[in-house]
Amino acid sequence: MNNLQEKDQHWVHPVTALLDHQAKGVCAWKSADRIHLVDVNGRRVQDAFSGLWCVNAGYGQPTLVEAARKQLETLPYATGYFGFGSEPAIELASRLAKLAPPGLNHVIFGQGGSDAVDTAIRTVSYYFNAIGRPEKKHFIAVQRGYHGSSAVGSGLTALGVFHRYFDVPTSTQHHIEAPYPYRHGAGPDEASVLQATVAALESKVLEIGAQNVAAFICEPIIGSGGVIVPPAGYLKAMRETCDKLGILLIVDEVITGFGRTGPMFACEHEGVSPDLMILAKGLTSGYAPMSATIISQNIYAAIAEAGAGGIPFGHGQTYAGHPVSAAIANATLDLYETSLLKNGIEVGEYFQTRLRSLERLDLVGQVRGQGMLAGVELVTDKQTKAKPDPSLKLGQKILAHAFAEGLVFRAFADDILGFAPSLNYTHADVDNLIDILTLSIDKVTGSRGG
Repeated sequence: MNNLQEKDQHWVHPVTALLDHQAKGVCAWKSADRIHLVDVNGRRVQDAFSGLWCVNAGYGQPTLVEAARKQLETLPYATGYFGFGSEPAIELASRLAKLAPPGLNHVIFGQGGSDAVDTAIRTVSYYFNAIGRPEKKHFIAVQRGYHGSSAVGSGLTALGVFHRYFDVPTSTQHHIEAPYPYRHGAGPDEASVLQATVAALESKVLEIGAQNVAAFICEPIIGSGGVIVPPAGYLKAMRETCDKLGILLIVDEVITGFGRTGPMFACEHEGVSPDLMILAKGLTSGYAPMSATIISQNIYAAIAEAGAGGIPFGHGQTYAGHPVSAAIANATLDLYETSLLKNGIEVGEYFQTRLRSLERLDLVGQVRGQGMLAGVELVTDKQTKAKPDPSLKLGQKILAHAFAEGLVFRAFADDILGFAPSLNYTHADVDNLIDILTLSIDKVTGSRGG
């Protein structure tokens, strides 16, 4: 065991089978540039997952590096507590309020998506207590959804590994069937799936009692659950249903925000304004930890009034609104607004077209996605949509072949492959991705599909 591998035994890696990792050892990255990662052994691979859905701008962007350097030299830390602040954080809050859907105009900063979800939950609870509705404590999410791995948010996440041995979900956390057209009980017809999802939310609220339900939380595209694209009109229907039921709508854009699906935020596709919107990852392109929970004017007014008489809003973290992270985020927004969103939309269309060509392969049941976000679901029978035997680990095998050829992406546990290329990809980069992926699938199946 080399020195680095030995030292790594002390790191409890997130979302990792620890005994397997202990036996296998770490793949340690040493450097990165544009869309490539280089490990400590000099292996260079194309990153088709933007780190962890987050390096939206690509690696080595000089303006982001310079923004961090300049801020570190000028003001490396400033608290946001007790009325203090810093220019970068103040500027960023203002910019996000202007970019967000109408009505969302107050920003609570954090360090990552998980704590941003907790911030949303705490804020909603505070809000209903403040307006005299303390009984509204229940939250509803969807199966296969992901809302972080914190003590609270992990219960709204609906993936088994985040529940096992963690004593979640709690009695106030509930889930309805995911709007998953490929495998929904209502069948593949998107209109039927949408109708069934609305009915499921209505039924769950009726079961709990509308007077007890605080909010419904969802992702515009279900990310870690397999890049599941809901039927068109999903967010709009959820907005209308929440309004009818008298509950709040929280939209988790940690993955879909900042050009990942085309526009700055996925909510823009359907002109939806949630009551709270959760952001992280692409906010700084992963160059520094940061998140933002953006809340509506109505919620802000209520929690502000609840502090009349000098009572503080008792929420915050030491690094919330960190000036270095904020400076990087401002520089990242500049890139999105000047070039990256446009490039992501153009290359995203090409990426989706090229990737869908893989549906000709026997092993590929469905390709789905939007913009620079996609999933490839593997099956052993296209007609029955039968999944591969989990013991075969076909997704992991395809990833291993691809990695050997110089490509890395995400292989989910249930044989769905995930892709989230950075917005600085070119057509040639997409071609290389597709070529290696096709070769890797062929190596596993041993032949090309129809």
